[in-house]
Amino acid sequence: MTSTAPSPDPTLPPRGTKRKATELEPPRRIRALHEDVVNKIAAGEIIVAPVHALKELIENAVDAGSTSLEILVKDGGLKLLQITDNGAGIQKDDLPVLCERFTTSKLKAFEDLQAIGTYGFRGEALASISHIAHLTVTTKPSDSSCAWKAHYASGKLAPAKPGQAADPKACAGRQGTQILVEDLFYNVPTRRRAFRSASEEYAKIAELVGKYAVHCKAVAFSCKKHGEAGAGIAVPGTAGVKDRIRTVHSSAIANELLEVDVGNRQYGFKAEGLVSNANYSGKRTTLLLFINHRSVESSAIKKAVEQTYAMFLPKGGKPFVYLSLDIDPARVDVNVHPTKREVNFLNEDEIIELICDDVRDRLGKVDTSRTFMTQSLLASGKTSSISKTTSQGEDAGQSRAGMQQQRPSTSKAGSTQKPYENNLVRTDAKSRKITAMLPQLQHQRTSSPSREPASDNMDYEHTDRDPIICRLTTVKELRAAVRENMHNELTDIFANHTFVGIADERKRIVAMQGGVRLFLVDYGMLCAEYFYQLGLTDFGNFGSIRFDPPLNLKELLDVGVAQAHALEPDADGFEWDDVAPTVYEQLLSRREMLGEYFSLDITEDGELRNIPLLMKGYTPSIGKLPNFFLRLGPHVDWDDEKGCFESFLRELASFYVPEVLPSERVKDAMEEDGDEEIGRRREDLRRAIEYVIFPAFKSRLVATRRLLKGVVEVANLKGLYRVFERC
Repeated sequence: MTSTAPSPDPTLPPRGTKRKATELEPPRRIRALHEDVVNKIAAGEIIVAPVHALKELIENAVDAGSTSLEILVKDGGLKLLQITDNGAGIQKDDLPVLCERFTTSKLKAFEDLQAIGTYGFRGEALASISHIAHLTVTTKPSDSSCAWKAHYASGKLAPAKPGQAADPKACAGRQGTQILVEDLFYNVPTRRRAFRSASEEYAKIAELVGKYAVHCKAVAFSCKKHGEAGAGIAVPGTAGVKDRIRTVHSSAIANELLEVDVGNRQYGFKAEGLVSNANYSGKRTTLLLFINHRSVESSAIKKAVEQTYAMFLPKGGKPFVYLSLDIDPARVDVNVHPTKREVNFLNEDEIIELICDDVRDRLGKVDTSRTFMTQSLLASGKTSSISKTTSQGEDAGQSRAGMQQQRPSTSKAGSTQKPYENNLVRTDAKSRKITAMLPQLQHQRTSSPSREPASDNMDYEHTDRDPIICRLTTVKELRAAVRENMHNELTDIFANHTFVGIADERKRIVAMQGGVRLFLVDYGMLCAEYFYQLGLTDFGNFGSIRFDPPLNLKELLDVGVAQAHALEPDADGFEWDDVAPTVYEQLLSRREMLGEYFSLDITEDGELRNIPLLMKGYTPSIGKLPNFFLRLGPHVDWDDEKGCFESFLRELASFYVPEVLPSERVKDAMEEDGDEEIGRRREDLRRAIEYVIFPAFKSRLVATRRLLKGVVEVANLKGLYRVFERC
């Protein structure tokens, strides 16, 4: 092999030889670059790949108030990149300058950067795209009778075909804007050849769309490849953050998330998000980081989070982290990177430390046990079974409710033995319950509740009334107070419990199973809290129980006064005769408010026509109605809006709490006299508790800390086995 090199120019001195000033070439003059070259250089800095063009377009669409984004991609975005939104649209008069550099509606002066609150602000995205691609914009503002289509080239309006006018053309279209980018980098062949495959570029696009689909609440996202029927990513606008993570990533991640909420006034920031707990471990760190709602990258935050998880995850395990930081705009410099991929903000180290401390605390408190995947091979070597085992922490009973832990073991002959009995969990609510063993229930002819759903013997009518959206600040504050007092573990127990049976009707005690633990629960206390939360959730949208004929409110209050007087006959100096008229006047003067918010219909003549219906399939005891109305007088704070709503809903929940019926012996004596009403009411109540009320607890009860007083753990299967093993 031989190689050739160009021979040196004989007219030039050898390299390294000092030349005289007279021998030097004249200096090159400094000239301004041509505008087209400048624009292409700028475009190359801002639009590095198709994913960067899409990022700019998504941010512009969200800034325009869109609630639905549809994205279509062909050949990884190089051949076609289309995004359609339903935002505010672009005015026709703005279309001629739409793709000129530094044209924007979001900045007027440089000082505006100190308080920027939108995604885009420099006015370079569409300009850059128009210099390296064929750009078509179709838009329809809300005040326009038709849509307008415009084509762009090198930042200017261009004709759709040679010889045609370049002005925007009227066309049919829906509300919003559609931007079509075709042949990206068609005039920059070096950049276009640098992309290895369309699949890699589409994967980057899907990752970006997934990030914004998780973060942008109330915005629907759809992303698919050109020519495919189904969408690769489809997130509805009504989905919550966890459901969005479940759709974009996986259920394995969504089921193992912890909420992060930390802030500091000194550093002017607030961080919210969801992070994986110690039971999830990925192959690489997934970090969805948003600062002031802009997707950015931060190696410092990523490294700090990985170090925090290192003490909780197995070696090589990586977490999933979604963080949204709201930082005072005056503390953030958003204009430090051409693609806005990075930002600088003050007190970065201190903010990262506070976030990691909060994550560390939540990881330490979430569980006293961890779940790992283990594999046991059978002797034949043909099949394997994977089961979940739990490492014991402070209390073995803290394992997840409802998990049936079966760990196959093999004998010498290769046959699988039965699962360990101390890991068996009741999985069928129809199996034999503890109440079947109680002697007082074995001889009953009709008192044992059937396995049919509860029926309250009422006829229901359905109306077409649209739900009312409650915007009252006081009601939102009461709802927030319930969420703040939530006890996570107790809520999970009720969400996954198995109803066992009523243990004591006089004390309103129910036995239920949560995982491998047995609990005795005060269902009276639970019902009081549940119906209060139901009142807050359905505020202004209650059903109604109609009385035909209407009841006389004065007579109800007189009965309530008589009952209260009988319970307190020695109340000296109390004017019982003034109680009923006073309460009657209070209720009558506020009957419009009671009817609007609580479906409590009282006529001008004092007739009671409707009371609120909170739950279908269960009717409260009408015998408690006089006492309920009597308590609305002194026990409701009528002078304060928030106090009025809270106290009224508490009284309403107390009215809905199941009644306490006479004991079985008293009931039998009454039946001998021919009165079977108590027996019928007891059957209806038992069916309602088992088939209506406790199933409702699974889906809607937020167990607050005050309910801990009404829940007692009486048995722990693993704990019992440890006792038996010592005996």
